[in-house]
Amino acid sequence: MLYQRSSQLFAEAEQVIPGGVNSPVRAFKAVGGTPLFAKSAKGAYLYDEDGNRLIDYINSWGPMILGHAFEPVVEAVIARAKSGTSFGMPTELETRIAKLAVSMVPDIDKIRFVNSGTEACMSAIRLARGFTGRDKIVKFAGCYHGHSDAFLIQAGSGAVTFGTPNSPGVTQGTAKDTLLAHYNDLSQVSDLIDHNKNEIAAIIIEPVAGNMGCVPPQKGFLQGLRKLCNDNGILLIFDEVMTGFRLAKGGAQELFGVRADIVAFGKVIGGGLPVGAFAARNEIMNYLAPVGPVYQAGTLSGNPLAMAAGLAMLEALDNDPSIYQRLEEKTAYLERGIREVLSAYDFPFTINRVGSMISVHFDAEPVVDFKSAAKGDNDRFRQFFHGLLQQGVYIAPSAYETWFITDALTYDDLDFTIKAIDKVAKTL
Repeated sequence: MLYQRSSQLFAEAEQVIPGGVNSPVRAFKAVGGTPLFAKSAKGAYLYDEDGNRLIDYINSWGPMILGHAFEPVVEAVIARAKSGTSFGMPTELETRIAKLAVSMVPDIDKIRFVNSGTEACMSAIRLARGFTGRDKIVKFAGCYHGHSDAFLIQAGSGAVTFGTPNSPGVTQGTAKDTLLAHYNDLSQVSDLIDHNKNEIAAIIIEPVAGNMGCVPPQKGFLQGLRKLCNDNGILLIFDEVMTGFRLAKGGAQELFGVRADIVAFGKVIGGGLPVGAFAARNEIMNYLAPVGPVYQAGTLSGNPLAMAAGLAMLEALDNDPSIYQRLEEKTAYLERGIREVLSAYDFPFTINRVGSMISVHFDAEPVVDFKSAAKGDNDRFRQFFHGLLQQGVYIAPSAYETWFITDALTYDDLDFTIKAIDKVAKTL
């Protein structure tokens, strides 16, 4: 494949945008080479500026669960834009999508919309601190909750790629209130609680980690966190920016049967537009201004274009009872195919999957946390990534990212992908 136009555009972008990109993982630093510039997308396919067609397994990092340019979303955005794009005033759309989201997700009474997953997680932490009157939080190495200061402590994905998990600009005062634990290590969390009695406001976690590859919670881990929080007056925050409305209609809470106190959303809830949200039961959400003392605001929060896109997406999911079964079956089919192909070759690998999230790790040991994810053969992953790109398959340009499956993928697409992986595996 030729990438002449993308290379030219990247060189131009580097002159006026730091690193040529507006989000670091797009820069291909983890895999080398020049990032592709997208021109258009439809269904399961991306088209770059050089005219190449690629089967897309990133799907805008998750929100395109029903495919790119999904007609109901496109039509809703166009119709809404004709009536105005922003008001800074309440609209009926906000209430409609809020009612639908609350009806789909268990254990939440109210939801507030913001503009990104980062903003949702940041606001959830502030709310938890205000509600409990405590300062400290527990996060897990390799879990990424956006680029807010409190979260850039071993944050996984782009932060790892760039070697700055403790980013310059994050103060020591901020860092001291973030306690770090290992994913899937319940005893360590218990020790942190014991050593910080009555100081921890919240434990925040990706219930299925997506920023060290796909890493599932081990049996009993989420349930154990719930019990520790119950016993110690701590709020449990699920960062469902990736998993919300993707793993099930009610997200990870529904899938694993574990109640969170606060849930952060993004990705799917915006239908591809910049949207985030956080939600909880009444007694917690009523601590938010203008009802309560915890301040949070945003000029573009509840933007009508974003609300229209999100509402169309959630309605489509809510009205399609078989969608999650189809996604499960397609991703399981892909997993079986990849496993069968790679097993024929003489190199170690592990495949992790939960629902429509999946990742391939080039190491034989189970990948259960950030430390084990980091043991993977990154040189082999680079070859794997670029080999698939040459075959017309686009996966995340980082070994520390999950793949996201869309319902727009056909079984022919999946077979093509499996055959492409076979061709590439011969060269590794």
